[in-house]
Amino acid sequence: MTDRANTKRRIEKLREEINRHRYLYHVLDRTEISDGALDSLKHELFTLEQEFPEFITADSPTQRVGGKPLAEFKKVEHKTRMLSMEDVFSPEELREWLERIKRVYPQGKYNFYAEIKMDGLAVSLIYKNGAFAVGSTRGDGRVGEDVTLNLKTIEAIPLRLRVPTEDEISANVPPLKIRGGRGSYESWAKESHQKIIHALTQGEIEIRGEVFMLKKTFDALNREQKKKGEEPFANPRNASAGAIRQLDPAISASRKLSFFGYALLGDLGLTTHQQEHALMKLLGVPINPLSQHCTTFEEVIAYQKKIQKAREKLPYWTDGVVAVINDSHTFTRLGVVGKTPRGTVAFKFPAEQSTTKVREVRWQVGRTGVLTPVAVMDPVFVAGTTVQHATLHNIDEIERLGLKIGDTVILEKAGDIIPKIVSVLPKLRTGHEKAIHTPVACPACGAKVTRAQDEVAIMCSNANCPAKDLERISHFVSKKAFDIDGLGYKLVEQLTAAGLISTPADIFKLTKSDLVDLERFGEKSADNLIASIDKAREVNLPRFIFGLGIKHVGEETAVDLAKYFGTLRKIREATLEEFLDVAQIGEVVARSLFDYFSAKVNQKLLDDLIEAGVRIQNYTLHVTRYTLHGKTFVLTGGLESMTRDEAKEKIRALGGDISSSVSKNTNYVVAGTDAGEKLDKAKKLGVKVLDENEFLKLLK
Repeated sequence: MTDRANTKRRIEKLREEINRHRYLYHVLDRTEISDGALDSLKHELFTLEQEFPEFITADSPTQRVGGKPLAEFKKVEHKTRMLSMEDVFSPEELREWLERIKRVYPQGKYNFYAEIKMDGLAVSLIYKNGAFAVGSTRGDGRVGEDVTLNLKTIEAIPLRLRVPTEDEISANVPPLKIRGGRGSYESWAKESHQKIIHALTQGEIEIRGEVFMLKKTFDALNREQKKKGEEPFANPRNASAGAIRQLDPAISASRKLSFFGYALLGDLGLTTHQQEHALMKLLGVPINPLSQHCTTFEEVIAYQKKIQKAREKLPYWTDGVVAVINDSHTFTRLGVVGKTPRGTVAFKFPAEQSTTKVREVRWQVGRTGVLTPVAVMDPVFVAGTTVQHATLHNIDEIERLGLKIGDTVILEKAGDIIPKIVSVLPKLRTGHEKAIHTPVACPACGAKVTRAQDEVAIMCSNANCPAKDLERISHFVSKKAFDIDGLGYKLVEQLTAAGLISTPADIFKLTKSDLVDLERFGEKSADNLIASIDKAREVNLPRFIFGLGIKHVGEETAVDLAKYFGTLRKIREATLEEFLDVAQIGEVVARSLFDYFSAKVNQKLLDDLIEAGVRIQNYTLHVTRYTLHGKTFVLTGGLESMTRDEAKEKIRALGGDISSSVSKNTNYVVAGTDAGEKLDKAKKLGVKVLDENEFLKLLK
């Protein structure tokens, strides 16, 4: 018994010492012993635990990699939503954000905590009684995936939180504000310490942070990929996210990921974001040492400029900084709009530019037959991603740029914005560049290409072009149409190549036996896809019309048609004049609709869909009252209280109309989070803009 007691004590001492060195290295950026010495301590601990497995605990350093690969990830519901951030790209936009939130809560305390915006994967860590219990991804903000085993492999993430002393809290947590303005800082520190001890021993603490990959780790990983003859990773974010979403924790461990905490959730008596960071560090969670408290707006601007200047020398990738309202009470009072907290903003670095060469221009055929030119370039790393393709939109854009094949061009990319060629460098021409000509034949089927008078788009004249079919079917199954889960572009391409589908109607004739013999298909995946297809057989009339992919017919036009005619039969039998009678449908759209429903090939498709078991719900609009009659709305960005589709239905239920574009005839633009160009256009035209709260009041 004495030997066992001594062994247990030795194991506990080893764990304590290994955890102390983890804290020194990952949190305090210090080392006391060599890597070899630390590895020796870990090896001794592992050996003793193998000999005495009854002493193994879940938070032992040896348990970072263990267990069999998972069959699938479980879902985790976040107790507090994991939100995204509004982006700004200039000091002017940052000031507009500050002025906007001050109008929402004028009494607030407006100082800031500034952090580097890491280019990684946001995760949540739940600690129960101080031990790491559950780790999950952001997911859709409400529900993520349980990736606990994979997160355990990251050395920077503590498996058990440190228990700080009251003196440590007093010395390290800044006394920026005493709750309620009463009492001394010492009494606050004592109360906070008691809450922390309670949470660490019989409560719960949530840490949120970013999993990321260091530049040197990323470079080494890609060298290994090339050695193995495999494709290199495009950027560190993809490599990090891919590692966390591996079903085998051993693969996650091999990626050597890092972690910084950025938020601490739980009732711990804290009153500022800066205090959260200070306490996380005491708990053993690494935080970015370059984070900074900024007392003024000007200090935030200076901080962003400082980080931008140091950007290339930083050991990790970043595309900007984050400014958070430091005072917790003010932050909470500002609330949330859509998926974005008002009290946080991402201040991105200016759009990055790089130069590259255009090697060829490919013409891609869309579902309506429109040919779009795409530049194929020498791969170039810009704004955190490797870029090789950029859309050129149309032949007019090519002429505007004066672009030739072989030209050196300036490529621009800001954040997650699609890369674009902004200019050509003609002085670098060698004389071997080639002019870009409009194709005379479709690249997919060889049919003649046409261009209508006064239109910029060029079209494939073949109604049965296989490229059109592929794009058309992909559009048909997309989220805003039939929404067939699991049937994406690649699978549509595979099913088409296998000869299993050639029209949308063929999808509903697929059987399990058709699928199980296909590459990457098994019994379960075949069952899941067939179930998704069966679920999609019943569809409402607007989704059905939109899914047909009729030229010039988007979501709102599909709803306008459904409202006016009510049934598919009436739409199929409509004359050109009847289409023109539909509000907001002009001559071009009416002609497109009439031509589509008059064509025998399309009539056959509709018959085949019905014969295959597709059930189309007639459209019935239940108008409760006409308070919005005659008012036209445009929605942009995400809403917190409802989906965009639900918002549209509520507007229609009050007699209002929806439009997909902003014009002088628009009455209101409802701007949610991540509102785009429509918001800018509304401001230019003087159209009234509603935030979500104003919109909800209007609905009431």
